[in-house]
Amino acid sequence: MHFVCLPGPEFTISSPAAGRQGKHIIDLLTIQLEAKLLIRYLPQWKYTISHLFPTIMPMRNFIIISVVFLLFPLVPGHGFGADAEQNKPITAFVSILPMVDFVRNIAGSHLRVLPMVLPGQSPATYMPTPKQMRALAGADLYFRIGVPFENSLISKLQHNTPKLTIIDLRTGIKLIHRKSGDAGGPDPHIWLDPSLVRQMAITIREALIRLDPAGADIYRSNCKKFRAELAQLDHRLHRILQPLAGQTIYVFHPAYAYFCRAYNLVQKPIAPAGKTPGARYLARLIDQATHDKVRFIFIQPQFSKNTAQAVAKAIGASLIPLDPLAENYISNMETMGRRIAEALRQNPTTEN
Repeated sequence: MHFVCLPGPEFTISSPAAGRQGKHIIDLLTIQLEAKLLIRYLPQWKYTISHLFPTIMPMRNFIIISVVFLLFPLVPGHGFGADAEQNKPITAFVSILPMVDFVRNIAGSHLRVLPMVLPGQSPATYMPTPKQMRALAGADLYFRIGVPFENSLISKLQHNTPKLTIIDLRTGIKLIHRKSGDAGGPDPHIWLDPSLVRQMAITIREALIRLDPAGADIYRSNCKKFRAELAQLDHRLHRILQPLAGQTIYVFHPAYAYFCRAYNLVQKPIAPAGKTPGARYLARLIDQATHDKVRFIFIQPQFSKNTAQAVAKAIGASLIPLDPLAENYISNMETMGRRIAEALRQNPTTEN
């Protein structure tokens, strides 16, 4: 058997992209030649192979499998080494479930988004698991929002995963600073004001464009649409709550400072620091709620309702669930707004 080497075509590689394209062309030509030789000479080997290996697979199957194996490295997303790394999906972690909705609305299918705090968990008491820490090591982005566990987490990430880009969604937002007795520091519940989420959407959009410039047009278009939906939500909530301006909502966890600032309400928390309150504070709260003739207390599924039930029993009030951590942000915010408005219309209270 003799092989003759013929002069092949010349390729000019002027850029990394062109280089990759040229490499694939060369690989394809090589594989075509190998496949032709395989098909040309395998019939001559069939007799020898079948006698040497009586249990060998049928020749047709052998040829098909051989050609598929040779072509496999050229299939997009199934390469090896650098090519496989280029096809790895972009992965982002966020702190809480509503942020998953924010990022997905802007990134679309271009991004894999994972939350740290899962359904039923509270960011006030949550701690990352070892499995999540390992997953973070391979992520591209982390969007932070200011919830308590982030302080220690971000420090670890900056030290152990320097390639991970950390984006602070509080950028450009006027924060509410809590009193020292109420845990102190900036209040992290900024997502409960749709106008602030509109600002966060811009921060998300710009982070995605920096990471993936090729998707810039998609990110800009999606962001524009999402911001318009948020503006409509804000308008609907103003229309629902404006007649109730100045009134007080009794809540278990003090998550509604930004919501109340946006819609001119006042929150009165049962657990001001996010922890079980003392007897003296509870006594004053019960006196105030009795004076205000409060009929409803808003609770969250992430916290025990035992204390809220005790207060409600003492003043003859009912408990109404609100979930500020639900993933479907727009519909959930509208649901919360309507529940609050309905409760206040039945029992309007005014902050003394």
